[in-house]
Amino acid sequence: MQAPTHTRTHPVATGGADTRLPWWALVLPAVAFAALLLLILNPADAQAAAGDPTFTHVLERARELIQR
Repeated sequence: MQAPTHTRTHPVATGGADTRLPWWALVLPAVAFAALLLLILNPADAQAAAGDPTFTHVLERARELIQR
């Protein structure tokens, strides 16, 4: 005894959907990767934000709000 099978009334489309990416979807991750790679290769160029008191104040405020 065989299970009933259903035949398709419409043929399967072989063209598929258009899946092309915009140019920036490939370029932006590549640029970010290159920038991070350069920072790893030469960490002396990476400067900490500790010298900016405004940024430090914002981080301290965010930490206080999270701990409450």
